[in-house]
Amino acid sequence: MAGPTRRDPQCRRSVGRCSGHRDECSIADTVIGTPITVGAGPFGVAITPNGNRAYVTNNADDSVSVIDTASGTTIGNPIPVGASPSGVAITPDGNRAYVTNWGGSSVSVIDTASGTTVGNPIPVGTMPYSVAITPDGNRAYVTNWDGNSVSVIDTASGTTIGNPIPVGAYPSGVAITPDGNRAYITNQTSNSVSVIDTASGTTIGNPIPVGTTPFGVAITPDGNRAYVSNQYGSSVSLIDTASGTTIGNPIKVGSRPSGVAIAPDGNRVYVANLNGNSVSVIDTAATPPTVVATVPVGASPIGVAITPDGSRVYVTNRGDNSVSVIAIDRAPTLSGTPTTAALDQPYRYTFTVTGQPTPTVTITSGHLPDGLTLSPTGELSGTPTTAGQFEFTVTATNGIGDDAELPVVLDITDTTTTPTGSLEFGSGIFGS
Repeated sequence: MAGPTRRDPQCRRSVGRCSGHRDECSIADTVIGTPITVGAGPFGVAITPNGNRAYVTNNADDSVSVIDTASGTTIGNPIPVGASPSGVAITPDGNRAYVTNWGGSSVSVIDTASGTTVGNPIPVGTMPYSVAITPDGNRAYVTNWDGNSVSVIDTASGTTIGNPIPVGAYPSGVAITPDGNRAYITNQTSNSVSVIDTASGTTIGNPIPVGTTPFGVAITPDGNRAYVSNQYGSSVSLIDTASGTTIGNPIKVGSRPSGVAIAPDGNRVYVANLNGNSVSVIDTAATPPTVVATVPVGASPIGVAITPDGSRVYVTNRGDNSVSVIAIDRAPTLSGTPTTAALDQPYRYTFTVTGQPTPTVTITSGHLPDGLTLSPTGELSGTPTTAGQFEFTVTATNGIGDDAELPVVLDITDTTTTPTGSLEFGSGIFGS
């Protein structure tokens, strides 16, 4: 299913440039296929750096399901881990998945190649909730919900470093800046966010006040902003990471927002609304950032992750033991240089076209040579009947972002030859 859309030509802009008024310019991110069945009580979700696999923690049956993102099916049996797994994060090299065991006060480590756990679970604080890994892959930061602290794991040795770092009350979410220098922690009952200096292992200044019951947190690719979901405020707070203060008023989203993820280009934020059975989509470039679409998903969505190429959003639905997949709208792109054609010879050339929804390709100026046609998918084919050089413009459009235009010059050569010389029949000569 899709959120409300408008395909008016006056509104062909990317979400990053939309005005934010849903009745004027909405996007149409769409749930594709049927939800993928996983284990009981799916909670966290993380995607491998190559985008091939999604790892889902099944909180109610102590396991992790692995989804093949190409086929949209699970691979083998769920992987057994500790009690009540919740959070999951994957190392930058894609070799390990770290899983917080809420009921086991530990972290399980999965070898992604073999699909089995490595060694014994790593002891951490009480009721570990979420986990995030530094960009260099050397450290894993774990929020200890009932310990009001954050444990730091040395991923090389598989042991914790020093004592847990004290933070606010009932920490849940954790996110690390792209440079690896800061970790942002949501404190649920303190209604605040603690910031940890990863070099010193200490908090910086006072916690940042946000909305009611902050849960998830995600940081923009440029590291300048942190988006925090406020579960009982039905809102998202925006933090300026340079000043350590919130910007403007919280952004209103669905009921009980939980997991948060930001697209790789930084243009959109996806928020799972636990009590709204939906995902809110925030345009980060609008002033102020605004919800531009609400996408219905399964029952009680809580976790959210985006593929590295920015094409898909994976959402865990706790209420129906499934994962919904959302296709992210993308503006069209168009490229290609047609090869030379030969007069009266079959010809085929296909332009490279990308975008979501699938763009439609047309000729918008000039004209095609006689005998050739252009399909809506971008295939130029036929048998040219006129030689010469032809100039025309090919355009791809899908109602998202600016149309992609490509000026084309196509040469059609006449390879036939005119007979010359003498033609001799018997003893007579014709011609010269």
